[in-house]
Amino acid sequence: MATRRHPLDAAPALAERLARTRRLTLDLAAPLSDADATIQPFPDASPAKWHLAHTSWFFEAFVLRDHTPDYRRFDEGWSYLFNSYYESEGPRHARPRRGMLSRPSLDEVRAYRAHVDEALARALPNLPSAALELIELGINHEQQHQELLLTDILAAFAENPLEPAYSPLRHCERSEAIQSGGWSKGREGIVEIGAPDGGFAFDSERPRHRVFLSRHELASDRVTNGEWRAFIEDGGYRTAALWLSDGWGWVEREHISAPLYWREDGTEFTLGGRHEIDWAAPVAHVSQFEADAFARWAGARLPTEAEWEDFAASADPTAGNQLDGAAAVVPRPGGGIFGDVWEWTQSAFSPYPGFAAPEGAVGEYNGKFMSGQLVLKGASCATPRGHSRASYRNFFPPHARWQFTGLRLARDC
Repeated sequence: MATRRHPLDAAPALAERLARTRRLTLDLAAPLSDADATIQPFPDASPAKWHLAHTSWFFEAFVLRDHTPDYRRFDEGWSYLFNSYYESEGPRHARPRRGMLSRPSLDEVRAYRAHVDEALARALPNLPSAALELIELGINHEQQHQELLLTDILAAFAENPLEPAYSPLRHCERSEAIQSGGWSKGREGIVEIGAPDGGFAFDSERPRHRVFLSRHELASDRVTNGEWRAFIEDGGYRTAALWLSDGWGWVEREHISAPLYWREDGTEFTLGGRHEIDWAAPVAHVSQFEADAFARWAGARLPTEAEWEDFAASADPTAGNQLDGAAAVVPRPGGGIFGDVWEWTQSAFSPYPGFAAPEGAVGEYNGKFMSGQLVLKGASCATPRGHSRASYRNFFPPHARWQFTGLRLARDC
């Protein structure tokens, strides 16, 4: 969780950021019907309605209940429905069955959010520093769910043969942008990675520590759709030697032959409906298994998270194609280091030396997932601007690809 200390005069600024974040979540859900917001495309995704309610439950459980004596829950039974994975908070509705919750309605969930928002606004001026830190954590937690809301509704709409659009794409024109095709030499020797003291960071980003980097270089650009097409045409999905054993088993079992949402006619499904693939844009919706196989086919490898973080240390994490307000998003050509797609690394999501989870329920936020997950770095077109940084450690299992996930190549030199 956060390690930031909030002086009393910081509360108004925090309140404004909280209100802006909460408002954006509602705006992102605005185009959805009750039915749109209820469906769950597969067990790892969640209904939009659940995202709206869970992010409210987070503030209700960890801020209002524990730090506001006169707070009254909106509905006592909803803690069971909208707790995600916090064992210390008691039993909860099974994750794969979240899409079975036809009740409460979307309007009732909106009323729940209003109830929580009003209580937060009343309580915030008098909250202790510990509660303000939890609000900071809750803001960043909700920003994660804003991205998930978009990627989960994309997955849900992709299951509909009518292929409905969430909203028109703001940037759907094709591009003839040309990549530089160059490589950036990385530093060799001992470097520091991880979030520095001061400012917000998730617990998994600390403590800052030293690592050794061997001679290496990273590609200046992300792998594009056009490059991925060449991989397909060269038999990349049919060549077992390119794949890790688990990856090849996944390809054969799931009949994988292209990035998620692609069709052989050169189109892909997006939040704006079906469009022609922009071959100059960064490839998205590929798993770590696929990214690793592509890198091997290209005579390269995936970077380690330490190589990537050192590479991006001086870049502006607020630049690039990231989420600005409620909109359908898509990766675009010509981006920088942050934005468009999260970039797979070869590094396991494991604790840094000296890592210790916070006490209490929020200690379950990251540490309990440090098994079987791979680190992704950067930000995507669905990441709220200002949410990410070089030390940020996104993580998913290697087969996951419904997020905006892509790759940048690395190689030894």
